[in-house]
Amino acid sequence: MSTVGEGPLARLCGTYLDHLAAERALADNTLLAYRRDLRRYEVFLSEDAVTAPDEVDPAQVRGFLAALRKGDEEHPPLGAASAGRALAAVRGLHAFALREGWCGTDPAAEVTPPAPPMRLPKALPLEDVERLLEAAGPASAPASGERADLLALRDRALLEVLYGAGARISETVGLDVDDVADMDECADGELALVRFRGKGGHERLVPLGSYASRALQAYMVRVRPFLARSGRGGPALFLNARGGRLTRQGGWGVLGAVAERAGVEGVSPHTLRHSFATHLLDGGADIRVVQELLGHSSVTTTQVYTLVTVEHLREVYAVSHPRARRAAAP
Repeated sequence: MSTVGEGPLARLCGTYLDHLAAERALADNTLLAYRRDLRRYEVFLSEDAVTAPDEVDPAQVRGFLAALRKGDEEHPPLGAASAGRALAAVRGLHAFALREGWCGTDPAAEVTPPAPPMRLPKALPLEDVERLLEAAGPASAPASGERADLLALRDRALLEVLYGAGARISETVGLDVDDVADMDECADGELALVRFRGKGGHERLVPLGSYASRALQAYMVRVRPFLARSGRGGPALFLNARGGRLTRQGGWGVLGAVAERAGVEGVSPHTLRHSFATHLLDGGADIRVVQELLGHSSVTTTQVYTLVTVEHLREVYAVSHPRARRAAAP
């Protein structure tokens, strides 16, 4: 890759991008983003007449980060997440240069990305979740055999699993029939288990409550055999109207249509996952248990939900405690 010039820095960038493509197998969009970021980095360094990797010092790397946040005539200011991504490309470049012997030091090693603003996850009130589920369709009523009624049973089962297990949409549409324990074999009061495959291929078993179990069983008994007649879905649990595996986009579409009917705005599959976690913590669940159910590798990721519950506690206290209300003006 030749970007700004033909000097050592330009050759390093080209070699690094080739490495990412061949050895790391990064996606095309990711490579394009890295290419843009490194081109901008070269332009920035060229203003200081820097053309070789061993001429870069930490102050210049920090200056590049500051320039990203400030913006210029050609580029708008970048937020923390976008600037952090660009810095990741630069840090990767210099780590590669040190490892491959292009230079003897890593000027970017101590430059840390900006901390993104903390965004509290949105959690729906239980009443809104129940409205969504009811709007999806019946949970266990006998299907009439009409295609619309069959798909309504499927949609209800899909949303019940998303909320009842706190699963990601990709994990849910990726389920196979064998990932669901035989619910008929569960003893009275025993919760069925579903095996999800999360990020990094990690598997976890999540209990499924009675509402979700009934909806899922109704779908598997009354609907899936009908949809599976084409044989296109293979082992997939959730099938689309043509009998193939329901896609991630298809799952989003189901939820969007249901949310519109229910009159609940701003809902995504992750909203149901957030609601699952928040409602568990509000109900007294231990954060380590919630971490395991969500499939988070670190409890730090799960702790953001505790902030939501703290805000809820503040609200309840403010309106409930007699000494928390604002005193009347004299």
